Amino acid sequence: MSFCTVIPTYNNARTVADIVRRTMAVCKDVIVVNDGSTDSTMHELQPFGDTITLISYSRNRGKGYALRRGLEAARKAGFHYAVTIDSDGQHSPEEIPTLIDALPSGGTPRPTLIVGSRWQDVGNADNLPQGMPAGNTFANRFSNFWFHVQTGRRLPDTQTGFRAYPLRHLPCLSLLTYRYESELELLVLSAWRGVNIKPVPVSVSYPDDRVSHFRPFRDFFRISLLNTLFCLLAIVYGYPRMIITKLLTHNS
Repeated sequence: MSFCTVIPTYNNARTVADIVRRTMAVCKDVIVVNDGSTDSTMHELQPFGDTITLISYSRNRGKGYALRRGLEAARKAGFHYAVTIDSDGQHSPEEIPTLIDALPSGGTPRPTLIVGSRWQDVGNADNLPQGMPAGNTFANRFSNFWFHVQTGRRLPDTQTGFRAYPLRHLPCLSLLTYRYESELELLVLSAWRGVNIKPVPVSVSYPDDRVSHFRPFRDFFRISLLNTLFCLLAIVYGYPRMIITKLLTHNS
């Protein structure tokens, strides 16, 4: 199965070139989405020239919008899967093969979305990654709980940006929210569509000088609004669809 890597970036000039370079060592097809950076990000990306696909626009639109643009480009290019990785150095590009190796193979495999879990033990949500900021920890626990309520599935890390998406089985990308909550939205809508979601443990780093644009209170509020909407939709759409899909799959 062919795959590429999508790297959304916003004001990560210090780390973006290193992440791109290391990504290219394990994946030759790289799509970088410059989400309206105001620092020297474009200068750092210039040396890569035509060796990467660069999508850039002047105004910051949010991570969700950047993901949409990158995933749309990957799907249009004909790839089966797209690995997404942040440009802040939190995740290691050398672990991209770990996500790809976790994909099912042989016959007609079930569409699977691989989630790079920052918990070292995917069966133990209390085993926190060392150095994870408190705001991120609380938001992730909150998100994990509501994901279970909305889908009936359990995941140890619903907010990681290190994932492998099955491009042909993604929900309508035009419906995506524009900020961090879009990653939760992709998980929930994919679960409702019957996509298998598989967590795989990966390493994570939180250096003191890491540039993160996650705003715990503002982004947590938006995630809360999205969860409220999804709880309502789960009753009238999500659970009925999952039940019908399961019955049809069982009968076939």
